Amino acid sequence: QVQLVESGGGLVQAGGSLRLSCAASGRTFSTYTMGWFRQAPGKERELVARINWSGGSTDYADSVKGRFTISRDNAKNTVLLQMNSLKPEDTAVYYCTAQRIAGTRWDYWGQGTQVTVSS
Repeated sequence: QVQLVESGGGLVQAGGSLRLSCAASGRTFSTYTMGWFRQAPGKERELVARINWSGGSTDYADSVKGRFTISRDNAKNTVLLQMNSLKPEDTAVYYCTAQRIAGTRWDYWGQGTQVTVSS
């Protein structure tokens, strides 16, 4: 079993930055694909970014490309999401998630952290 705990959310003005952190338990963290999803009120949950087990491959939603950066530190069991040039439409609850087998379902989820961007 893997536990994921997010931190770093908060209130920021448009154009500002936040860095989300996800701390993972478990000795198999380094083998998992990790991702960040977000869900805004009244909208479906969407994949924002994902990173493969080594950190050598990343993918981003079109809406955040060039503004968000996902990274990981396998020695510290940590995944980061650096969010720059934030927009009000980035307001959502952000969830850290882990995928045991790449390309399959997302197996583990954190409790979420709120990000609010004011205009």
